Amino acid sequence: MQLRGSKQAAVVGGAVVAALTIAACSSSSSSSSSSSSSAPASSAASSPAASGGSSSSAAVSGTINASGSTFQTNFQQAAISGFKTVQPGVTVNYGGGGSGAGRTALYSGTVLFAGSDSTIPASEASKVPAGKTVLYFPVQIGPIAIAYNVSGVSNLKLDAATLAGIFQGTITTWNDAAIKALNPGVSLPSSTINPVVRADSSGTTANFSKYLMTAAGSAWKLGSASTISFPKTAHSATGGSGLAAAVKATAGSIGYVDNSTATASGLSTASIKNSAGDFVAPSTAGATAAASQVTPKADLTFSTVDEPGATSYPITYQSWDLVYAQQPNANDAALLKAYIGYLLSSQGQALLAPIGLAPLPASIDSAAVAQLSKITSA
Repeated sequence: MQLRGSKQAAVVGGAVVAALTIAACSSSSSSSSSSSSSAPASSAASSPAASGGSSSSAAVSGTINASGSTFQTNFQQAAISGFKTVQPGVTVNYGGGGSGAGRTALYSGTVLFAGSDSTIPASEASKVPAGKTVLYFPVQIGPIAIAYNVSGVSNLKLDAATLAGIFQGTITTWNDAAIKALNPGVSLPSSTINPVVRADSSGTTANFSKYLMTAAGSAWKLGSASTISFPKTAHSATGGSGLAAAVKATAGSIGYVDNSTATASGLSTASIKNSAGDFVAPSTAGATAAASQVTPKADLTFSTVDEPGATSYPITYQSWDLVYAQQPNANDAALLKAYIGYLLSSQGQALLAPIGLAPLPASIDSAAVAQLSKITSA
């Protein structure tokens, strides 16, 4: 993990962080192997709908290689362990690397699925192989925390317009009038604000910038994409864990990162003013409240940023596993149905809250389970 500028981020230590963020910044294990399994399934996977979205009761065997969203890494690591107890013949390898890297691996055929926090951008549409249809399987919801490192400041409050100024470089000190207005009575230092941003192609960046476009309107000038041309004064870090490490190591810093990683790193996080005018801290409950307002499109794509409701956390986002509808063989199709079915099951979704993430609303989960039948083989 590297920082642009004079500061170098320290590595975040501690067994808890290591356990939660393992493989978050590396996709080598998923990109170096063939995406196809080497062993045939003992029988075709049955639909998980009958068991409430759980993995197939039919035994399958082989290897699933996947990579992408670092937002998903904590969930994937927990799910891989749980899935092994119900399907011991299956090995699942999930490398992080960021949403953009995961999609690139899917296009090249080196993974069976890609974790992505954003839909395929128009600029990448031509990279999808001819004749292939991508299915979006939502698997988790969670808050993007605004993590900060300012000595003596706790319970910081921010809004969309102020965040836009900070990350565009127009608000440069912690005692700026805009920040002081949101935090009456708080002693804010005159020190420089050090924004930390993602260097890699990131779904977290895409959703954070989408929130700023939506909630800050014309105050946000940098658009929304997986990579943003932030001011040169911003520090850059790779992966969610890399960004968290940079904030932790840099005095006066502020950055955007999934809340599970911020919590594991012991970072302070700001409460954000939502569309109802209430300041809400990042939490599972706030993310759930935001997601409950969503109606997905037919392909199960949706956005959870700046949703209404007094308890909705405004910078909430979602993550999908992207899969080709037609797989090269029956075994790969069976493996995907079994594993994604497990992620969508009550067992899989129950793994989210303990790591600071939120399960899917029941209606979206049910629609995703029903969509498993669209995974077929040539």
